[in-house]
Amino acid sequence: MAKTRRLIEKNLKMIDVVVEILDARVPFSGRNPSFDDIIRSKPRLLVMNKSDLADPKRTDAWIKYYAERGLTVIPISCSTGKGINRIADMSRALIKDRLERDRERGINRSLKLMMVGIPNVGKSSLINRLAGRASTKTGDRPGVTRGEQWIRLRGGIELLDTPGILPPKFEDQDAARRLAYTGAIKDEIINIELLAYSLCDYLKENYPAELAERYKLTDISDAEGYEILEMIGRKRGCVISGGEIDTERAANLVIDELRASKIGLITLETPDDIIKD
Repeated sequence: MAKTRRLIEKNLKMIDVVVEILDARVPFSGRNPSFDDIIRSKPRLLVMNKSDLADPKRTDAWIKYYAERGLTVIPISCSTGKGINRIADMSRALIKDRLERDRERGINRSLKLMMVGIPNVGKSSLINRLAGRASTKTGDRPGVTRGEQWIRLRGGIELLDTPGILPPKFEDQDAARRLAYTGAIKDEIINIELLAYSLCDYLKENYPAELAERYKLTDISDAEGYEILEMIGRKRGCVISGGEIDTERAANLVIDELRASKIGLITLETPDDIIKD
């Protein structure tokens, strides 16, 4: 994180707009609070990627939440291309006065953007969409972008990509768990069964119809997370010798299906949750 912070601070003076990319399913927990300190007053555009996987009502609530705090937000999807063409126009709108002053002086320069975000929010996929080619490595795992990358885009835009950085530690365990659900934290350091138990609890409370429909469950209103996971394991044939449920296999199944949006359009937090936290 310290290395990436130095990289951002070194280049910030030449940047017009910082594009902070978020995962629309965790639009608060998926922000590194250090960015506020690093970026300070530099114009910033929040881009909520994976909006096609998120609950649209909750996405609208988050857009309103950030607008009330003076931040411009665009929901996009790198998978479908939705909203991506708005990024350049919205970035220019944020520095409209500066661009007009430059034109009056006869200066016609490129728009310089910096892309920041935590791992696994789709920064590289977004850049490839903007560039119209495979400019950067992409992958559905954290830590793909390793260093500084300048990329020239169409329409007179230069973009600086930076590695995704998580906060150095998670004091908020709820936020860490939400990030783990989406894959922003490496699965190798997580107890996947405990994670799936808590996810089943969350889905039961917030998306009971979607959970029941996906796994053909009947009455889960009084069931705990581990009980729901066992029900899912039984329904999906995750059974080992003696009829015991293979809860690790069931856990991986549920986590993978959440990430692939097979359970439904799920957002893992609301502005009200954050206020309560």
